[in-house]
Parts: sequence; C-alpha cells; structure tokens
Amino acid sequence: MEFSLFAHMERLTPDQSHQQLYDEFVGLCKTADEGGFRAIWTGEHHGMEFTIAPNPFITLVDLAHHTRNVRLGTGTVIAPFWHPIRLAGEAAMADQITGGRIELGIARGAYSFEYERVMPGMDAWEAGQRMRETAPLVPQIWQGDCAHQGEYYSFPETTAVPSVRQDGGPPIWIAARDPNSHEFGVQSGFNIQVTPLWQGMEEVETLMSRFNSACATHAGPRPKIMMLHHTYVGADADDVATAARSFQRYYSYFSAWFQNQRPIRKGMIDPLTEEEITANPMFQPDTLMRDLTIGTAQQVIDKLKRYEDLGYDEFAFWIDSGMSFERKRQSLQRFIDDVMPAFA
Repeated sequence: MEFSLFAHMERLTPDQSHQQLYDEFVGLCKTADEGGFRAIWTGEHHGMEFTIAPNPFITLVDLAHHTRNVRLGTGTVIAPFWHPIRLAGEAAMADQITGGRIELGIARGAYSFEYERVMPGMDAWEAGQRMRETAPLVPQIWQGDCAHQGEYYSFPETTAVPSVRQDGGPPIWIAARDPNSHEFGVQSGFNIQVTPLWQGMEEVETLMSRFNSACATHAGPRPKIMMLHHTYVGADADDVATAARSFQRYYSYFSAWFQNQRPIRKGMIDPLTEEEITANPMFQPDTLMRDLTIGTAQQVIDKLKRYEDLGYDEFAFWIDSGMSFERKRQSLQRFIDDVMPAFA
C-alpha cells in the first residue's frame, strides 16, 4: 500500500492571514515529499474559508516548485463547474508545467452551498450526470479531434492545447460512493477514490465490496482504489484523546456546512456553541477514536494493515482537522518516522 497526503488551507478565525496559512500548507506538503509519500492531493471549493481551494491546478503548479518527487493530484475538481474542453486543457497545461506529475481526480461535488452559487438550480443528481458526461471526454480531448453531442455539452472536433506531458495523459480518479458510481468509474477505466468519512470499518469494507463488484464485471485491467481518511498519529494516549476532540469540532462544522442552513458571513460560518458540538451523537470522541485512522503509531499501523488486507492500493492521509500547524506537522512526521516503515 502506498501513501499520499490530502490537504487544504483552512481558516478558523479572521485574524489568520491567508499568506501564513498557505505557507503552512506548503510546509506540510514539503514534509510529505521529503518523507516518501507518493502523491499530494488538493481539491476545489468556492467561497468557503473552511476549505480554501478555488483552483487546484494553480496550487499544484506552485507545489511543483516546492517539491521534487511527489505526484500532484486534484482531489478533486468539481466536474459540473468545468466545461470538458477547459478541464482537459488546464489539466494538460498543468501536466506540462509540472513535468508530467499531474493526476486528475474528478467528482460531482458535495456542498449545496457551492451549487447555489456556481450552478444555481443544479442538484446532486444533475451534478452526477454532468460528471459522467465530462470525465470520459477528457482523455478523448487529450487524444485529439474529439467531437461530442451530449445532454449537457456539444462541440465540434477539438484537441487539448497544449498536449499532455504523460503518455496517454494523467491518470484519472473518480470519487465514488454508491454502487453505480463505482460501476461507472471502473467500466470507464478510471481509478477509484473513496472517503468513508467518520463511518468506521463497516463503511471501509462496504466501499471495497462495491469496488470489487464493479471490477468483477470489467473486462479490462483492474484499476487502483485509494481510501481517503482523517488521520492523526499521537505521541501518547492523551495526545490522541485531544486529537479526537479536535475532530469532533471539525466534523460538527463539516456537518453544518453540508446542511447549508447556518448563516455565513464573509466566507465563515456562524460559530457553533460548545453545546452544539458536544450534542451530536455521531461525533463523540470515543466513537471517532474507533472509526477514524487515529491513535498511537502502533494503533494506526494496525488499522492500516486492515485496509491493506482488504485490498486498498493507496491510503491518503487527510490532514485537515482545525488543529494548529505544529500539531499537524508533528503528527505527519510521526506517521513518516513510525508508521510508514511498517509498510516499506
């Protein structure tokens, strides 16, 4: 099993400067590169200080100048926000600038907050249909002279300019959850990225089962599957318990953004009270310690071995957590020093 880092800038209070947050983000990415991670993933979000990432290609091109070895992936672009020709062209341009290090993760998006602002009237079903039309077109546009007449997009013969740097183009990953999205990704010849969120080992197993079922009916080569999960390697039990409380706060805010019912001012959601944070039974610290990839080094190794035994090819260390930069850095370094050697 290989390892990658999934990271964004995240702003908790207005007094934090974006420049400081970006410098810290780059610092974490450099640590991952120097520590032997395979890839770095960063996504696309709009108007949210909770997750700051308006265009992942810009970020990845800059990271190419701060790192040497890691692959650089969009985790993920929101397909309905991109015309297929534009997505193919910008991915190709990034691939050229980075020396052929780009990987393209594609999703339908998740936040109705973003749909309302970028594509008013679009719902999750339509977003998924747009993604399914867009994703297969991208490699065809890279190949050249692609013409298309579809439900959402129509264009005459078009070729991505510039051309891609990598033979065949950057690997494509599809964010999948339900059986149909696994089937679509696998049958299209794409790799699969899954995110169990806080839902524990049962969801980890279910997502792998859906992937295996999709692969069983696929005549081509078996694609890869990557699992994205919140991760923290603690110095001791007390440190792990502190981290679990941080994830309780993080997921409470994640849920509030997802529900899209709370006032948002200048990109920041109205603060939750401590009572609201502690009241949600899904995000209790003891439950999160059980269901996320958090623990001491040996506890994290044991969880990762279970994922590896299930067949996951790659594990993405999701570092967004609302913790301080220093706590994130220390956890990431412990992962490199104390966890990764068990998988050498």
